[in-house]
Amino acid sequence: MNRYARQEILPEIGAAGQARLAAARVLVVGAGGLGSTVLPLLAGAGVGRIDIVDPDHVEESNLHRQTLFRMSDLAQPKAEVAAQSLSALNPDGRFIAHATRLDPGNAPDLMAQADVIVDAADSFATSYALSDLCLAVERPLISASVLARQGYVGGFCGGAPSLRAVFPDLPARLGSCSDTGVMGPVVAMLGALQAQMALSVLLGLKPSPLGQLLSLDLAQWHVSGFRFDGAPEPDVVPEILAPAHISPEDLVIDLRGRATADPQPTPGQRVVFVCTSGLRAWRAAKRCAALGHHRVAIVGDGM
Repeated sequence: MNRYARQEILPEIGAAGQARLAAARVLVVGAGGLGSTVLPLLAGAGVGRIDIVDPDHVEESNLHRQTLFRMSDLAQPKAEVAAQSLSALNPDGRFIAHATRLDPGNAPDLMAQADVIVDAADSFATSYALSDLCLAVERPLISASVLARQGYVGGFCGGAPSLRAVFPDLPARLGSCSDTGVMGPVVAMLGALQAQMALSVLLGLKPSPLGQLLSLDLAQWHVSGFRFDGAPEPDVVPEILAPAHISPEDLVIDLRGRATADPQPTPGQRVVFVCTSGLRAWRAAKRCAALGHHRVAIVGDGM
């Protein structure tokens, strides 16, 4: 009996669907909590090539939720450990490690051949940047975010509205697993939903997960969802930059000091707001855009 017999027997997959998976290429951004579930499920299903992007190294505090790793992996690059683990799980596939941070410079090349992009980085900056890129090239994006015992997963772009169409504004406060905490099972559940959505897109299953958002609240034991196929795209959105991509021609407003958030750019000049968390910069950029300055961007270490 072959490796994929239990899923090939599904009438919506069959041998033809399995061949589609074998020919598919998926880019997974993030090999942490979400990635630890997404990656083995995609590899086990027979996806032909998976590119894994993650700049971090395995830490002991990761292990309660990042079950792809072991104590023997501490201090090793997550992307490389993940690629080795997936190769051992399924030698049919190609698993390519990119131990680097995704940024506007390397993202187009990494995305160029991917059929689906999976955003498992759980970073607002990465999610919005990936959504902007995927919207421009009509590439499907499966994105998730999780904190404490709650989170969401959705299918964006690729013919559906973008992440910004559903979440045009950042939340009032940016939390992270390191300062707010998170439970492993909710991370795994959202990661499994990401894998299911990605496989459904690759197989062309109907209804499509693109244009669908699911919310999971395991504090109140509540699951909800809605479709957003007709959600309008915002007219002007702040671009999210890495510090290295600030240009000498930009008007930089550093909100970490005493700089004013009321810039006076020359016509066509990009205004870049900088702050520690990214939230003040985001709000200032939105106000600036509302005043008619259409080239706005933000930089924030906390995003």
